Amino acid sequence: MDFLTLARARYSCRKFDTAKTVEQEKIDKIIEAGMIAPTAVNKQPFKIFEINHDKIEKLKKATPFTFDAPLFLVIGANKNEAYVRNFDNKNFAEIDATIVATHMLLEIQDLGLGATWVAHFDEKVLKTEFPQLNDYNIVAIFPIGYPAKDAEINPLHYQSKPKEKLHEQI
Repeated sequence: MDFLTLARARYSCRKFDTAKTVEQEKIDKIIEAGMIAPTAVNKQPFKIFEINHDKIEKLKKATPFTFDAPLFLVIGANKNEAYVRNFDNKNFAEIDATIVATHMLLEIQDLGLGATWVAHFDEKVLKTEFPQLNDYNIVAIFPIGYPAKDAEINPLHYQSKPKEKLHEQI
């Protein structure tokens, strides 16, 4: 499908088919989509952590938003590995990790899977439960799976500010 069709089709899926797991081939494609995302000066100051459903109880200590998904990807940004703009010291780690995450969400949609961007989590608890994350600022947790037959799109998904509020020629 063309890009705008894909972008319009993607929504925050919050209900998954608990009987289906995500195939390794699809996980590999999602990871690849993140790996090929552009980052400032190609520093790639991110890491993608995979958390399988067997560790869900540990994950639930940091966020209640797991939605019975079979797979979770956590995207982290490492400020020590990022491009830093020299005239104002702006660090691009979190921007880069966000670009990576967006590429992954679009690939998830293209593969017929669902996901949502969980931003509501306690990073300190997450890092206590998963010490591998300690060197990273966590930008997102993605619960991923096949959408349940009765998964619904939140009505807010279709709302947008008028174009003149979001776009301006200068």
